[in-house]
Amino acid sequence: MEKVTLKIKYHTDAIEKLAYIDGKSDWIDLRAARRYELKKGDWQLIDLGVSIALPEGYEAHVVPRSSTYRTWGLLQTNSCGVIDNTYSGDGDVWMVPMLATRDTVVEVGDRICQFRIMKNQPQIIFDEVEHLDGINRGGFGTTGRK
Repeated sequence: MEKVTLKIKYHTDAIEKLAYIDGKSDWIDLRAARRYELKKGDWQLIDLGVSIALPEGYEAHVVPRSSTYRTWGLLQTNSCGVIDNTYSGDGDVWMVPMLATRDTVVEVGDRICQFRIMKNQPQIIFDEVEHLDGINRGGFGTTGRK
């Protein structure tokens, strides 16, 4: 397995250090760096307490944990956050935008979301054609229909 080193700056001592747990998950939990009291309908950028320099050619995908909605009633407003490798300075603190669907409290250290790094997409060249060679499946939402 390929290994990649990430440089990380912690902006608080109040959260656990990030750890990759080999064989358990490719996703790494991120924690709230401070306490938030949110009312239903509030939108908040949740400070994750870290700045990370990604290697050239990589990006990070930040998404909620499977328990985030159940535990706090929070929805990530951009569905999937993408952090590119140029967001790599001391002040480039990772955050996650959340919408509260009910009154909730996020405590310091709560595992609120997770991330993984991915190689950047290769350069794409579009070749315009009159017809595609694939079988027409009937359009969006047609899988399993007869």
